[in-house]
Amino acid sequence: MTETTVTAPLATDGRIETAVQRLRRHQRLVLALRLAVLVFLIGGWEFGVRLGVIDPFFFGQPSGIVTKLIDWTENGTSIGPLWKQIWVTIYEAGAGFLIGSAMGILCGIALGRNQLLSDVFSIYIKVANSIPRVVLGSIFIVALGLGAASKIALAVVMVFFVVFANAFQGVREADKNLIANARILGASNWQMTRAVVLPSALSWILASLHVSFGFALVGAIVGEFLGAREGMGLLIATAQGSFDSNGVFAAMIVIAIVALLAEWILTMIENRLLTWRPDTTVNE
Repeated sequence: MTETTVTAPLATDGRIETAVQRLRRHQRLVLALRLAVLVFLIGGWEFGVRLGVIDPFFFGQPSGIVTKLIDWTENGTSIGPLWKQIWVTIYEAGAGFLIGSAMGILCGIALGRNQLLSDVFSIYIKVANSIPRVVLGSIFIVALGLGAASKIALAVVMVFFVVFANAFQGVREADKNLIANARILGASNWQMTRAVVLPSALSWILASLHVSFGFALVGAIVGEFLGAREGMGLLIATAQGSFDSNGVFAAMIVIAIVALLAEWILTMIENRLLTWRPDTTVNE
């Protein structure tokens, strides 16, 4: 009786190289299409304004927005240097993001791991989450003043509930078999949380962080819009008060660039923390 050995075919260097080339072509195509869509939208907007189809008083004009950004960069805004307004908003959003994320992760893990705590506090979390954020922004301004503290507090609230929900669900979705095996091996609650539950919930938590920084920016800007001495939200409110639509759009572009940079940084962090995930970018 002979013994038969079955060997799985290995990908050759040529096949891997072909897959990499195919991936690069796809990435170049995506980039080209993105640029084409952007050029089409901006060009159509500018062309529509010049033809008189779009009213620049209400909707601005791309060339006017670029001129406004150049003017702000060289001469500053009506409330101070542009870079200072950007820094103030980044500081408020960043602080709110870090504090809100930490609180959301800790509370999500604690309530996810403890059924009693979950049953007691779930109703209060639902009630707090139902309160309109604009109302909270007004309360924070009254209580904490026009400084950064009120904007950070609103950003914390905006971030907390998103991160908490994902952390809580990620803990609840941890593999029950792994938890049972860890218990059999004598793992303590802390060891089980650190070695089993946290890795399981990590992808959920990181997914929420991508969304949360945008919410932190919204919280900071809404707070500045309601009442502030400086920041991008105040810059938007000032442009709105003077019916400067180009100024409003210029501020929106600056905020969008900040959000994209934050998304890029978070993606890099996620790729470093989740190195155990299989690489699905290169397929046969």
